[in-house]
Amino acid sequence: MKRIIITLFVLLSTFSSFSEGVREDYAHNKVYKIGISKLLAHPALDAIEEGIKDYLDSTDYAFEYDVQNANGEVTAASQIAQVFKDEGTDLNIGIATPTAQALANVCVDTPLIYSSVTNPTAAGLVGKGMENIAGVSDMVPVAAHLSLIMQIVPELESLGMVYTSGEANGIVLMEAMKAAAEDEGVDLITASVANSSEVRMAAESIIDRVDAVYVATDNTVISAITALSDVCMAHRIPLFSADTTSSYGTDVLLAGGFDYYASGLLTGEIVERYLEGENLEDIGVVYLDQESLEIYLNMDVASALGLTIPETIADSAAIVVSGGRVEEV
Repeated sequence: MKRIIITLFVLLSTFSSFSEGVREDYAHNKVYKIGISKLLAHPALDAIEEGIKDYLDSTDYAFEYDVQNANGEVTAASQIAQVFKDEGTDLNIGIATPTAQALANVCVDTPLIYSSVTNPTAAGLVGKGMENIAGVSDMVPVAAHLSLIMQIVPELESLGMVYTSGEANGIVLMEAMKAAAEDEGVDLITASVANSSEVRMAAESIIDRVDAVYVATDNTVISAITALSDVCMAHRIPLFSADTTSSYGTDVLLAGGFDYYASGLLTGEIVERYLEGENLEDIGVVYLDQESLEIYLNMDVASALGLTIPETIADSAAIVVSGGRVEEV
């Protein structure tokens, strides 16, 4: 009897090891279908998408992507989420707050990883019932941005800001800048928009009352950054941005932004960590390193506006536009 029990134990152990090996092999050979919902197309969000794919394609896993663009429409984001639910995606990625929220609301049983969500808690992506969600936050240090603006415009009394009323991160960042401005005795003059086509008109409605204009990582406004910079330049008002990526080819004077391609890589890494067995609840919110902000400085715009850039800021710039040429320091 003892010999039979020992033999049976060995057989069960062997079968268990074989089964584990099969499951591991299956996991690495399965083609995972990933739904990627992007709020709209603009350089920062496009860079995130590229970073995600580049990272995932470098792993030992195989993926099939269904990339959808909501074109800035919240209703479209919900429709995309329903498409992913009907398709039975293995995992979803929401690039920007509204798409992540839509995926969380519709695809409740599907793992969700988000990217470029400024305040995941305020967006309802953290807490009870959100255990299968994790991602990357790009919370902007608006107080540090205001400090840079005040160094370049020392007589700053009023700061203009266009934000999206229907985008959670736009509201969060507007309120954060409002608090920072109050601390510095600066009036924040705001104008809200519902979509990118309203950005030019919104800018024109406040441009005569401000000494400078600031745009945060508000996806809808950033997608119309050229219209905003055109209005600012026409009125000789300096424009400051929280997004470096979208500043190229515009009249943005200075931008202090994250490397959004790196944000995409970090998002892809979270996907891999999940597939390797980590719980999304344990991963939680991953924040971009605030010390890794890149300074973009357009000396041509500074010259056109007659502004002197402090040496400390000029020396810290990683990207400088001068004589129409872009130089990476």
